[in-house]
Amino acid sequence: MRVELSSPKNYNNRELSWLAFNERVLEEALDERNPLLERLKFLSIFSSNLDEFFMVRVAGLKDQVKAGFNRPENKAGMTPKQQLQKIGAKAHRLVEMQNSLFQDAIIPELKEEKVELLNMEQLSSAQLLRLETYFEEEIFPVLTPMAVDAYRPFPMLLNKSLNLAVSLLDEHELDESAQQKTAIVQVPAVLDRFIQLEDTKEDELHFVLLEDIISHYSYKLFRGYQIKSVTVFRITRNADMTIHEEGARDLLKEIEKELKKRKWGAAIRLEIPKQEYDYKMVTFLTETLDIHRKDVYEIDGPIDMTRMMQFYKLVAAKREHLVYETLIPQPPAEIGTDENLFDATNDRDIFLHHPYESFEPIVDFVSKAADDPDVLAIKQTLYRVSGDSPIIDALKRAAEKGKQVTVLFELKARFDEENNVQWAKELEKSGCHVIYGMTHLKTHSKITLVVRKKHTRIERFVHLGTGNYNDQTAKLYTDMGLFTSKRKFGIDATNFFNYLSGYTEKPTFHHLSVAPFDIRSDIISMIDEEIRLHKRHGNGRIIMKMNSITDKPIIQKLYEASIAGIQIDLIIRGICCLRPGIKGVSENIRVRSIVGRYLEHTRIYYFHHNGEEKIQLSSADMMTRNMEKRVEILFPIFDGPIKRRIRGILDVMLRDNSKAREQDENGVYHYVTRGDQEELVDSQLILFNEAYQVMDDEE
Repeated sequence: MRVELSSPKNYNNRELSWLAFNERVLEEALDERNPLLERLKFLSIFSSNLDEFFMVRVAGLKDQVKAGFNRPENKAGMTPKQQLQKIGAKAHRLVEMQNSLFQDAIIPELKEEKVELLNMEQLSSAQLLRLETYFEEEIFPVLTPMAVDAYRPFPMLLNKSLNLAVSLLDEHELDESAQQKTAIVQVPAVLDRFIQLEDTKEDELHFVLLEDIISHYSYKLFRGYQIKSVTVFRITRNADMTIHEEGARDLLKEIEKELKKRKWGAAIRLEIPKQEYDYKMVTFLTETLDIHRKDVYEIDGPIDMTRMMQFYKLVAAKREHLVYETLIPQPPAEIGTDENLFDATNDRDIFLHHPYESFEPIVDFVSKAADDPDVLAIKQTLYRVSGDSPIIDALKRAAEKGKQVTVLFELKARFDEENNVQWAKELEKSGCHVIYGMTHLKTHSKITLVVRKKHTRIERFVHLGTGNYNDQTAKLYTDMGLFTSKRKFGIDATNFFNYLSGYTEKPTFHHLSVAPFDIRSDIISMIDEEIRLHKRHGNGRIIMKMNSITDKPIIQKLYEASIAGIQIDLIIRGICCLRPGIKGVSENIRVRSIVGRYLEHTRIYYFHHNGEEKIQLSSADMMTRNMEKRVEILFPIFDGPIKRRIRGILDVMLRDNSKAREQDENGVYHYVTRGDQEELVDSQLILFNEAYQVMDDEE
């Protein structure tokens, strides 16, 4: 009987799957095995994730509805309107869960640690007097009250800004039936959100919120008027950029123009306090901002939990036991303490696993290349870099020393566009040749090429990775990288950069597989080969680790492999449109998600191939956008010990019974069950301990 692999019942909706991932993030705030402040941080991460989701994905669906687009998406078969309805219900439930976590768990436990967020009614008269002085001297000069009337229209408020809506009554019109007036006060983002009270006991940490102070003393802003109500609110706007690349003579200028528009996109979400808000004012805000009541979210606690990261840092400085124990990335096991990186790479391929192993060798790779008089050229792709990037400094230094430096800086990296525009300008001023990517494609590849002339001989050193060249996120994201000087990798890297920078057809590569399209076809070919070998030998095995999987052709090919009897394990942190465990379709597929201390970011693709194991690392997830709309690289691992090490890492993750959740046939995730006698396996901690053990053994 023929199985209909395209049936919507075989797929999870992309957006709902993403919300399920963010729910797993929220569950980390519930997990009492995490230190208290780390749980608070997970609440902040959940909110930050949700902001981006609304600004891009929800905004896009709303645009489709407005445009009258009613066609179902091609996997789970839901129309934009149906998706918005399901998203709204799920998002409201998750926000309620966040509210409950904050009020019923985090706040009481902080109080036990003598850390409190107080409201103005809880303060003594002496404290109020000091705060009044603070308001008049530090806050009042920064505030700009904005009246709303026929001559002064509702102000255009910045995306994600915190504001106060003030309802006023003229003191000369004491009649309650008199028309109330409205004013908006923006809470200045330049001021500290959490104000610490100084007159407390030595072991106490008490704070008040900036918006509470402004609200309490707002009457000082409106002399001659009586304050009827003050409502804190925050709006989220459509932040998806529409870049018209075809007619753009200068992509950099086009992006700068679109960045200005992003701040003022259509409002798509309104956040208000769960208690003590003025219903009439909220009605006024929804009508003025053209927001439906179902897009109003009531927050029980400080609005904009993303700012809790500031609170985390303030408290962590005084309560170190409430945060994770510091784990220091170790020097890579495959590089000797006094070994020159270029000599080591000439001798053998070198594998790095971050954050368990340090990111420093990658910084050193570019930095030493910049200073090495024998180096002729450095070529690198950059997608997201840190705010004070040592790699950028090294590239600038190399150009100033006369080396040929070519940098592909992807200006369209979402929410890093502004940062990348500034870096691109700086690199150009230093003499680097900067290219901005390819028309209609994002360059998401992670590759660096160093060309050196040593004793009349040209050498090429290549670094390939799964993650960004960002020294800060490398401490928080799990990623892998490879240094190699193998000749064919060097040729491939040279051809890849020439393909990006010049007018040439896509080259034929020796080892690299390059999207758009080639990665998909090569992955499908490897799955087909696994099916062929399994039919002959009966030992088929596929393991894939990635951030997300949405690509229907690849999902269907995995379904075919499952039907053929191949055992498949997918380790997918985020979106998973594939649904495992469906009888006759995916019963041989298991899907797990690991959400823990570090953001799982590595992309690994393993095929057993009857014992001739194939392991590929990649910058690409198995998403349609990565397969068709991005320049990505998939690269093979040839070195036997490195292959065994990566396989061992996968095995540890597949044994995780601490932070792993498994998806059932209904698309719902559950924590992996652990037997009474079964040892606890936290894969991230095990991998860190292994890195420490290697260093101890060497010493």
